[in-house]
Amino acid sequence: LGLWFVWLLGCEFTSPKKAAIAMLMVSVIVYFSIRGTIYNHNTAQLWSIAASTWLFYRALRYQKTSSWLWLGVVSGLAMLTKYSALIQFAVFFCFLLRQGHFRQRSTQKGVLAAFIVFLVVISPHIYWLYAHAFEPLFYADESIVSSGGYADSLMGLLYFTQNTLAGLSPMLVAWIALFYWNRRSKKSARLAGSEPSGVVEKPYARELSAWDRSFLLWVGLGPIVLTVVVSAALGTWLAASWATTFFILYGFYTFWWLSGDERVNVRRTAIVVIAIHVLMAVGYATARGPIAYYLGRASRSTFPGAVISAQMNRLWHEHVPNVPLRLVASDTWLGGNIATHISPKTNVFIDADYKKSPWLNPQSALDCGALVAYSETTGGAPRAGLKNLFDRGAWHGVVKVPWSSARSPTIVINWAIISPGPGCKSGH
Repeated sequence: LGLWFVWLLGCEFTSPKKAAIAMLMVSVIVYFSIRGTIYNHNTAQLWSIAASTWLFYRALRYQKTSSWLWLGVVSGLAMLTKYSALIQFAVFFCFLLRQGHFRQRSTQKGVLAAFIVFLVVISPHIYWLYAHAFEPLFYADESIVSSGGYADSLMGLLYFTQNTLAGLSPMLVAWIALFYWNRRSKKSARLAGSEPSGVVEKPYARELSAWDRSFLLWVGLGPIVLTVVVSAALGTWLAASWATTFFILYGFYTFWWLSGDERVNVRRTAIVVIAIHVLMAVGYATARGPIAYYLGRASRSTFPGAVISAQMNRLWHEHVPNVPLRLVASDTWLGGNIATHISPKTNVFIDADYKKSPWLNPQSALDCGALVAYSETTGGAPRAGLKNLFDRGAWHGVVKVPWSSARSPTIVINWAIISPGPGCKSGH
């Protein structure tokens, strides 16, 4: 869906075939390909950011009220998906200032209309935030704090840059492949005499208006530039996955060097892109599956979640035979693996922190007891709240499970069981 909106945007200022070239190019970056299989809030936000960018373009170009209103709707949905949408909105604002659109009365009315609709869409969430003491905002604030100070933040920024380049590398490979394919074809055509020598073709970007080129550069490059500058200035931590939606326009940068027959180029682009997708899929599956198992690598794809869950469930029933396990206090990864393989009714008490687990009632969450588990092998040292709850357990123990093959590391899991209280209803 996100790729479709990228194509629609391209059709606003170029031909459908050239728009398809840009769409195909961006499809191979990891956030649309390999990581597209990881359906989380980052992946789910791709379509709404792409759609809001398309609607923002149409609203400015045509100044239609409907485009402004739909921009407000989709931007609200993007915000509900993840607060990082604010970065894209900030870039929209910078582009408005850069182009002087705020001096236009129609733009002022349109922005106001979009903002009102935006507020209407997110108003239930604002009420929810107020009712829950704005806890997600505190979580967001904690997630960007660098534990090692400014030096650690700069090192994290370096890792962020490296991971970003790695994520874009499939598209760079596609660029190189298409560039050399076209170069070789033109050289062969000149040698055969079917193409005159000395003819210089203009890249597709030269066919775009100055405003369109400015839109692609400002709105496309703005999110990553703004994020890096703010992070470096404030010393905050950055995770590579947070940049998932920052690169939706990067396929259009192909136009800055690509020229020639668009029918030939779209066909060659499709061949190159399909080949890269197949190679990435096969390579990823092989590396994450049999190779990771054979080499004993600590890969999430070979994580023995079902085995660990079965052992934890067995230990629970040995000590609490008449009450089903309905609460697992642990970190997100380990606790999620344990709970998922037990029952849909089993909840995760993330880090034994009610702010991170708003689905739990602090007054009754522990009525039927809980399994507490942590592993420094997979999640590092436990948070203070989780360790305190662990120490309250009536029974304690350690379980050791091989990650996968005999060559793999051993996962050491510390477990404890909180006994059910008198208020427990064993059927719930």
